[in-house]
Amino acid sequence: MPKQAKTLQAQELRRVLDYIATRPHALRNRAMLLATHYAGLRVGEVANLRYQDVVDAAGAVRDEIRLEPEQTKGRHARVVFVNAKLRREFEAYLLAYPPTKPEHRMFYTQKRAAEGFTPNTLAQHFHYIYRRAGIDGASSHSGRRTFITNLASKGVGVRVLMSLAGHRHIGTTQAYIDVNDDMKRRAVEMV
Repeated sequence: MPKQAKTLQAQELRRVLDYIATRPHALRNRAMLLATHYAGLRVGEVANLRYQDVVDAAGAVRDEIRLEPEQTKGRHARVVFVNAKLRREFEAYLLAYPPTKPEHRMFYTQKRAAEGFTPNTLAQHFHYIYRRAGIDGASSHSGRRTFITNLASKGVGVRVLMSLAGHRHIGTTQAYIDVNDDMKRRAVEMV
């Protein structure tokens, strides 16, 4: 079985965000990374986001992002729910980098502003962010695993988690959940 991406603790995520704050393109990098932690987006889905997916006609961040099949793994359309924390991150980013054309990618690169990152270049970008922040074992999948594990630890059922993650099989979702001692302690206290 391949090694799973690291699930981040709150202090580790804080360390990554503190590192990002010291670097160029901080608002962009923060919004991209937190899209994986706060909404469980796959790195390819973050790379494929367009302004029109995230912002409505009035310029407001949508409550739900509807991803088309070509934007997702497995080519299955899905809905991603945007919580208040992620909405604030997107709003801060959009204030600094307003949309030029609705069909352009949301997250620019210096070389390909309108086309943005490819899934592969974004995965590499996340890898280097985590590494430079000193988080061993973290990868582009860490945000997604952290999102699913955090919700599971709060008692969200696996069928809801499966739907939020865009998985087609419950076993896939279960493999994402990183069981830890705190989860087990809380569970036995429920008896």
